[in-house]
Amino acid sequence: MERKEKGGLWALSSVPLVMTLGNSMLIPVLPEIESELHITGFKVSMIITIYSIFAILLIPVAGYLSDKWGRKIIIVPSLIIAGAGGLITGWAAWKLSSPFVWIIIGRAIQGIGSAGAMPVVIPCVGDMFKDEKQVSSGLGLIETSNTFGKVLSPILGSALAAVTWFLPFWFIPVLCAASILLILFFVKPPKQKQKALRLDLLFNR
Repeated sequence: MERKEKGGLWALSSVPLVMTLGNSMLIPVLPEIESELHITGFKVSMIITIYSIFAILLIPVAGYLSDKWGRKIIIVPSLIIAGAGGLITGWAAWKLSSPFVWIIIGRAIQGIGSAGAMPVVIPCVGDMFKDEKQVSSGLGLIETSNTFGKVLSPILGSALAAVTWFLPFWFIPVLCAASILLILFFVKPPKQKQKALRLDLLFNR
């Protein structure tokens, strides 16, 4: 495996890490969110559920578009969308006296973004490597990153919430921005054979 390919693989592995942290690190903070917002247990559970609903519904759409337009051109905008959702939730929790509705809207937007990020990473690895061993090794790193995110989530979420309860919301766009930069600079997937949008010149050059 060449150095450039390794760099691209490590950059891709940031996506499952970010997506896992973006959802799972909120789970240990839910009781505090419930207390701060004075909402029911059902409402606070919707902060996690709404994210998953939108992600599940849109994964097939993101997969189809990535086949047609290219992996990178779907992953990067999806991370931007997920980051924008994080900004909305963070701003609402910080500035609004009754932020629940806007938090739900932001989380729905995050779910939309996650649908085009994590699921598209796996076929992108297949596009980058033709050797079965390299593909297997690449997918192993992606899964390791995902697992590491699950382990790190409760620790990081609790640590951020110890500063202020809504800080985990703000951390999501920071993570997305870091992943976007890594993808833009290090991931060079093969160009799709299908006719692509002009934006492909930016993302797949």
